[in-house]
Amino acid sequence: MMKRSDVAWTLIGVLAVLLSGYLLYHEVRNISLGELTDSLQAIGARRWLLAALSTLGAYVALAWYDRIAMAHLGKKMSWWFIALCSFTTYALAHNIGASVFSGALVRYRAYRSRGLTPQEIGILIVFCSLTFALGTLLAGGAVLILKPQLLHRAVDSDSWVSIAVGSTLLMLVALYAFGAWRQLPPWRLGKWHIEYPRLPIVGRQLLAGPLELLCAAAIIYFALPPEHSPGYLTVLGVFLASFTLALLSHAPGGLGVLELTFVAVLPEIPTVDVLAALIVFRGFYLLLPFALAMIVVLIFEYGQWRAKRSTASEH
Repeated sequence: MMKRSDVAWTLIGVLAVLLSGYLLYHEVRNISLGELTDSLQAIGARRWLLAALSTLGAYVALAWYDRIAMAHLGKKMSWWFIALCSFTTYALAHNIGASVFSGALVRYRAYRSRGLTPQEIGILIVFCSLTFALGTLLAGGAVLILKPQLLHRAVDSDSWVSIAVGSTLLMLVALYAFGAWRQLPPWRLGKWHIEYPRLPIVGRQLLAGPLELLCAAAIIYFALPPEHSPGYLTVLGVFLASFTLALLSHAPGGLGVLELTFVAVLPEIPTVDVLAALIVFRGFYLLLPFALAMIVVLIFEYGQWRAKRSTASEH
């Protein structure tokens, strides 16, 4: 039975999709299917390949999240099993949305089959979310400092505001690293006690978190036409903002939210080219992994069913 909070977040996600879709329609209503097809064909084989490799890099980084969490827990497990579990978790969560079908369920069933306790799995899930948050803070802070004019695309502000916000984000990361260095008391999050990891673990988090975001943004960057591209740092900054908005909106796959943000913040790029790049992103980063993840889930569940059936027949 769904909790009230789950229903509420689902409704918020649906409303976000509808509102974004309505606003986006007014931006793209004059674009024809033929123009969109032409933009996709103009991308070229080399940039398609680079976008595909960027997708691979993003999912390798996501698998690294789980591996780092395992090291924090002091557990050893097959790299391939961790990679498959992580891939399936994120492929489902990115598309369906955590409010409808939590990726935590996939991790729970998979890691329970390998002997992890519910508490250990809960810590692992929180730890992976923390790694993502650190990556967002670190990448976002760096972009705002290196590209202070980027914030002006969204709001009317001076460069010092962007630098101040970026510095604050980096300060939060530094405080986390300081807590790990000094081994401060653990965080209390409900019934969970999250201990600060060792500094080598923090170092890996600060590499894996931004790496996933850098690769994901690169998919869009390589799919945009070079002659209109505002530069990788700008694309990365817009991606971080749009991806954060998509997560906050609880819209499945950020549907409409990503498109609306990119179209609004990158007016120098033809709208049809922006949409084509985001179609490539959705195909590589969302839809193809989702299809593969469903196959992995079916194979895993079939294996579990056969194991139970075999055990039952022996008794």
